[in-house]
Amino acid sequence: MKDIQLSEVHKSLGAKMVPFAGYNMPVQYEGVNIEHETVRNGVGVFDVSHMGEFLIEGPNALDLIQAVSSNDASKLTIGKAQYSCLPNEDGGIVDDLIIYRVKEETYLLVVNASNIEKDWNWISSKNIFGAEMKDISDNYSLLAIQGPKAVEAMQILSSHDLSAIPFYNFIVGDFAGIEHVIISATGYTGSGGFEIYCKNSEVEQVWNKVMEAGKEFGIKPIGLAARDTLRLEMGYCLYGNDINDTTSPIEAGLGWVCKFNKEFTNSKALEAEKIQGPKRKLIAFELNERGIPRNGYDIVDSKGNNIGLVTSGTMSPSLGIGIGLGYVPTEFAPVGSSIGIQIRKNVIPATVVKLPFYKG
Repeated sequence: MKDIQLSEVHKSLGAKMVPFAGYNMPVQYEGVNIEHETVRNGVGVFDVSHMGEFLIEGPNALDLIQAVSSNDASKLTIGKAQYSCLPNEDGGIVDDLIIYRVKEETYLLVVNASNIEKDWNWISSKNIFGAEMKDISDNYSLLAIQGPKAVEAMQILSSHDLSAIPFYNFIVGDFAGIEHVIISATGYTGSGGFEIYCKNSEVEQVWNKVMEAGKEFGIKPIGLAARDTLRLEMGYCLYGNDINDTTSPIEAGLGWVCKFNKEFTNSKALEAEKIQGPKRKLIAFELNERGIPRNGYDIVDSKGNNIGLVTSGTMSPSLGIGIGLGYVPTEFAPVGSSIGIQIRKNVIPATVVKLPFYKG
């Protein structure tokens, strides 16, 4: 198990630390519901330094990125970020990721912690272009400052107008007394805010100043458990649960990040799947009665026949009902469809709904 740079800081704040994706990570501090509400209504800060960062550089950097990623990275100008995925040869997904264009010939790829080695090997195997690759994951930390008060609370820490950074755009500028920090208007919560990339040697200073600046706004440290409930309320996929090596981006509802105006890994098959329509789809559902759906629970039809599995589920802190995602045959996927979730011995009726669960 690796420790993130601020491990001791989190322990001193009372964090419950758990092994996650090969790292000891803070899963919660005060409790999931309190932390969830802090982000929805105010501002919270997550340490997500376990995430992986690769630099792809050189005159052929874009060629490599275009070949391995499903979205059209040629649309990226300096200062813009893009959500994308790495398809495999078999119709599944190696990983989902965010691609940043930092300079003319420099791209930053941010990948899931559990997939750092797998992604590195995959992209390397496709690098017939001679693009320069650097894995900088162990040298960089990542703080996500999220919530509707994030901009106002953090403005004192930068000379740049943080409110002027559009969603999925970023700047490289001063923050918390450190020069050349990436300040990115991205996040995994649906409540706005920033993600801050800095060197490990700088992160403690950044953390302390963020907590200080946010004090009057009620800032709190937030753990991975609340990160999960927040992202699920938005219907954001979690790699390893809702998408993996066997789920196609088309059936996962990620057809919007597959741009078929270019060739990429398995693009012809994915384009054909999009045209024909997938045999199964990732649905969002709400329970009609009390219960908590969990990963791995059976989804059944009106006759009790097993038609799929829950991939993510929780009791929504914002809505006070059980919500979840799961794959079912396409005929059960239309919004309004009635399904059942097998929770131990009981089948709890549920309804297929449109995302996001949380409308703000």
